[in-house]
Formats: sequence, structure tokens, C-alpha cells
Amino acid sequence: MATVDECRVALRKLGEQFDEVDQASRSKHVVERSISCHIRDLDVTFYGRIHHGGLGPFDDSPPAGGGPAEVKLTIGSDDLVSLVNGELDMGRAVFSGRVKIDASFGDLLRLRKLL
Repeated sequence: MATVDECRVALRKLGEQFDEVDQASRSKHVVERSISCHIRDLDVTFYGRIHHGGLGPFDDSPPAGGGPAEVKLTIGSDDLVSLVNGELDMGRAVFSGRVKIDASFGDLLRLRKLL
């Protein structure tokens, strides 16, 4: 099981990877959304935002005055690290139940184009 700090590092790395997506693709597919990433085996949730400028940063506390996140991910700690390191395919992880994404259909389609 990965630690909370390893998950923080993985989420920071995910943000860096997102920064590598070309600006044209981000402009076309990104709609500003709040994101929560619940690490089920550690029972910790990180909160962030996806926007035209990038992804994150993720924080341990929910944003002040905000409601529930518009995009909710639920994942195991080891799976998060494996996903970010390119060792786990997102599509397979979702279909096998290792990753759960709770979002609108439109958001799912947009995210799929970016991941």
C-alpha cells in the first residue's frame, strides 16, 4: 500500500503530465471542474480543479464554500501510483472496477480525450 505522501507526489506528477497536453487540446476539451480523488485504502480525499491552465494543485481539505466535487475519482493508493507511472491503463482500470469515476457523461467524454 502506498503512503499518503506517495499519493500526493503521484497527484503532483499527474498535474505535470496534464501540463504536457497541448494548449489546443486543453482549450477544446477542458471545462473548469472541481475534482476529488478519494484513496479508498487510506481513507483520505484530495481536492483540486481542472481548468484551461492545468490540473490541481491537490489539497487535503475541501475548498471553502464549495459543494461536492463535480468529478469524483475513487482509487486505491497503489493503483493511483501505477496509473500515474504508466503501469496501469485507465480504461482497463475503470472497466475492472479498480478506478471509479463519478461525473457527467459529457465530462467523462472530455476527460477521456485528455487521459
